[in-house]
Amino acid sequence: MRPVHSYLRGAARPLTGLYDVALLDLDGVVYLGPEPVPGVPSALRAAREAGMRLAFVTNNAARPPHVVADHLTELGIEAKPGEVVTSAQAAARYLADRLPGGARVLVVGADGLEQALRERGLVPVADALGQVDAVVQGYSPDMNWHLLAEGAVAINRGVPWVATNLDPTVPSPRGRLPGNGSLVAALRHATGKEPIATGKPDPAMHRESLLRSEAKRPIVVGDRLDTDIEGANAVGCPSLLVFSGVTDPAELLAAPRDERPTYLADDVGGLLVTHPEIELSSAGAACGGWQAELTARGDSRRVLLRATPDAGAGLDALRALCAAAWSGEADDASPVEVAASRDDDAANHVIEQLGLH
Repeated sequence: MRPVHSYLRGAARPLTGLYDVALLDLDGVVYLGPEPVPGVPSALRAAREAGMRLAFVTNNAARPPHVVADHLTELGIEAKPGEVVTSAQAAARYLADRLPGGARVLVVGADGLEQALRERGLVPVADALGQVDAVVQGYSPDMNWHLLAEGAVAINRGVPWVATNLDPTVPSPRGRLPGNGSLVAALRHATGKEPIATGKPDPAMHRESLLRSEAKRPIVVGDRLDTDIEGANAVGCPSLLVFSGVTDPAELLAAPRDERPTYLADDVGGLLVTHPEIELSSAGAACGGWQAELTARGDSRRVLLRATPDAGAGLDALRALCAAAWSGEADDASPVEVAASRDDDAANHVIEQLGLH
């Protein structure tokens, strides 16, 4: 499927009134480690009260949906097992569509994968001593050498190898930690084989979310450009990028077309508000009293930021900067240099605030 390129746009109504279901990533969006992102429980309650339905969509395949739902409820976020969609479910559906009922699948992962396979009539196994029809690998904080070794034995036999996702890291209060992609890399290096990935950004994950949530006008809410946002763009779904997880403004500015979101917000409270329009002109872009001009193109993108007397919040400046930086033909992930107009203290302050100095 050809990706649909998404660029920032405004919304005159809160997003809760434009979309029927929010497909919410979890790590970095709803919680960080064992704690909720500040303000998220009340924001999601308000979204439900406004009529928006919620689906909790995660590339983390370690836990079954009921465990995820219980954890969310403990954090003050109302959730039912049927509202949780995991990459384990997407991987299990993919395998069930291609293997006979009762096929034996070696699980290089945790309980969430085993349960998802059983729901699809497949038999999870823990070693390669007997018949193995496929290997499925998902994130597990308890991964060990023995399990990776069993996976390598089966993969070297030539059976299908499915990875629930290739996220290199997972967010945590201590910073970025190794994710499933890092563990997949170990087996890739050991076997010389390549897995099929069914989690975000693969459309299989989005289809699983739509089937389970019955969404008609969904919006993806995520913190990762290369999974949440790219996955949304791959199926033409609007997206809200939040800065409560791994992506920072510098990474967003350098994003290639397939990873550019529709809306920006500090956190999921962005569902409850309107979003300003961005004005484009031959001179650059303007938003919320901020003006940005692309002064160099190609391998060296440079954007000049200027504040007007009506300049508002820092995110409006970032919106203008993104619109200007993306107005050229560059489609790579090269850095973008940001500078303030001469003696513009407000612009210098917001550049420092966004970490773009």
